[in-house]
Amino acid sequence: MDDSLSHRASESTDDASNDSPGSWDADGPSDSSPPGEVGVRIHDASQPFPNPTIGSSKTYRFNVIASPEPDASMVDVAPKVEELDDTDDLQSIKPVGVETGTHATTSTNTADSTATPVNVPRKRGRPRKHPLPIPGGQVKITKGRSKTGCITCRRRKKKCDETKPSCLNCQKNAVVCEGYPPKEIWRSGKQKLEDAARSQSIITRSLPLLIDGIETDIDRRLLDHFVYGFSRVLTLINDDSNPFKEILLPMATQHRGLMHSLMCLSGSHLSVLDPEPRVKERKYYHFHRAIRDLKDNITASSSSQPGEEPELLVEDPIIASTIALSLNTICEGETKGEYRPHMDAARYLLVTQKPRNEKFRQFIVEFFQYHDVSNSITSLDRRPALLHGELRLPDFVPHAQAGMFLGVFDGLFNYISDVTRLRDRIRQRFDEGYEPAVDYQILSDAVSIDSAIRTWETSHPPNTPNWSLAQLYRQSTWVYLYRTIRPSRPSDKIAQVVDDGLEYLDQLPQDSGAFSIVLMPLFLLGCSAFLPRQRERIHKGFEALKAYSNLRNIEPAFKVVERVWEVMDTKTEESWDWEKIIQEMNMDFLIT
Repeated sequence: MDDSLSHRASESTDDASNDSPGSWDADGPSDSSPPGEVGVRIHDASQPFPNPTIGSSKTYRFNVIASPEPDASMVDVAPKVEELDDTDDLQSIKPVGVETGTHATTSTNTADSTATPVNVPRKRGRPRKHPLPIPGGQVKITKGRSKTGCITCRRRKKKCDETKPSCLNCQKNAVVCEGYPPKEIWRSGKQKLEDAARSQSIITRSLPLLIDGIETDIDRRLLDHFVYGFSRVLTLINDDSNPFKEILLPMATQHRGLMHSLMCLSGSHLSVLDPEPRVKERKYYHFHRAIRDLKDNITASSSSQPGEEPELLVEDPIIASTIALSLNTICEGETKGEYRPHMDAARYLLVTQKPRNEKFRQFIVEFFQYHDVSNSITSLDRRPALLHGELRLPDFVPHAQAGMFLGVFDGLFNYISDVTRLRDRIRQRFDEGYEPAVDYQILSDAVSIDSAIRTWETSHPPNTPNWSLAQLYRQSTWVYLYRTIRPSRPSDKIAQVVDDGLEYLDQLPQDSGAFSIVLMPLFLLGCSAFLPRQRERIHKGFEALKAYSNLRNIEPAFKVVERVWEVMDTKTEESWDWEKIIQEMNMDFLIT
């Protein structure tokens, strides 16, 4: 059935014609109806015959606009109900009893209020792609969530005003604005594939090491500590002419084994100030590499054909490496004789060959003799090599000021070696039971040494730190001689010399290079301090030296001095032989 027939069939009349409005089903205009309002009952199309008692039809009201004074000719004219062009308009018609704006009314018929909606047939044709907007309403456009807000607002799920560099919303809420994520440039799938292929084809190449042995950030830190910190505690010289910086370090840049030795030395000293695990790790790494490179160089240089003389080791950096490894035992505070193989190797190399570089030879011979002579003061079997012959100093050395250590160039260490030989003779006579242990020949030699010490003068100018250090060495050398041939008991002579030596020690500035080599004279004064007031000053001197140099051999040296004091207070005569006391303590270390 088409729309027009369906529409006509839905109009219901109760035995009245459609010629006039008054013939409509009891819904015509009445005296109580508002003017211009007409009620129309529309029958449901699903019922073939309308039944007024069932109430299957629905009542609708129309507003008919008429002139204020109706014409008589218009009374008999029925209003024209035009056919709707679009059946969708029927859905906007509200049944009686449902509010429709300001003209909504309620039907008096109870059946009308419960009527079912009008069944409008489906419209022909394709449905609309975009539905018509609802009259009188505003279409809400759904927007996606913005992804351009700051990181803080997005995490807090708050709206961001996207103010740069930090949004005002975060400032208003007193929170830290974390800024905005970096913008990602859109790339197509083809571009992504090209980038992936390009990244796979990139070859990463690292730069080679500039200096062999300096490989990590910790190594660079060790190098800086060696140049600006550690080198100043080894010699008198505190400026750029320090031989460790001027001679050894440039040599190490050309020799990997020597660089490993110096970095191990620097790491041992730095680990006292900063016990960082990485520093200790690199220290042990450089130590093992230095030992391995030293063995490899010795093996390669000494290899020879059967029947040929082995070739001597002629590289100066190898000699310097042995010296550096012996110094490492001082930094570590090792007391079990770990320095011995390194000192023996340096002695052998210096005796069997001559270093090529004369400036290096001057430094290394002086350095070795200083430690070799000092080592004889604390050991029974380590005796210094002769200062003449193969180990004589270079002839071009003009005076003592050219030296890096005090007492080596100007002969004072000769007197210390002579006193050591006197002690060996006295110890031998005492062990063999000779009385007296100090015979006339020993006394004669002691008087000659005493005269040489009294006339000895340093070339350093007076009232300077090096001059005060030279006087301290002179006092301690005389104390060493007195404690060797005189009975081991308190006396005014030994007390006066110890007090004078401590006065010279107090004159040394705490930051001067001269303070770096006072351990040996301080040890000799400590082994001769019979008075409690002197022992207290000796203790302060050890503490000041430890604070300056941070070398770990200072602590075991003071332990030996304290043990000597205990022997002084119980068995006075045996306190002179501190070498034997050190051996009984099962200790063996360098006192430099």
